[in-house]
Amino acid sequence: MTWVNKLQKRWGLNSTLDVWVVLFIFSITGSSTVFIRKPVFHFFELEQSAFWIKTLVYIAVIFPSYQIMFLFWGFVLRQWDFVWSFEKKILSRFGIKL
Repeated sequence: MTWVNKLQKRWGLNSTLDVWVVLFIFSITGSSTVFIRKPVFHFFELEQSAFWIKTLVYIAVIFPSYQIMFLFWGFVLRQWDFVWSFEKKILSRFGIKL
């Protein structure tokens, strides 16, 4: 059993193509987050700020943006059921029940 088949079984996906699409969703979401970080930090004028201030802003702004983009890309790439259940699982670890 290959690692792709293991992910397919673990995630309950129908095909290996679905696994590749989900991996693409994770990558495009991460890339989108990196893309918006710089304008957000520039807007809040944080380029020269202390590390802990940047960390707080990152957690407060970028982390929720990642979650929203993850749902957006999952919807666009027709993997809504997977990303929504994954999102609920992740948010439940932070004490947020949906």
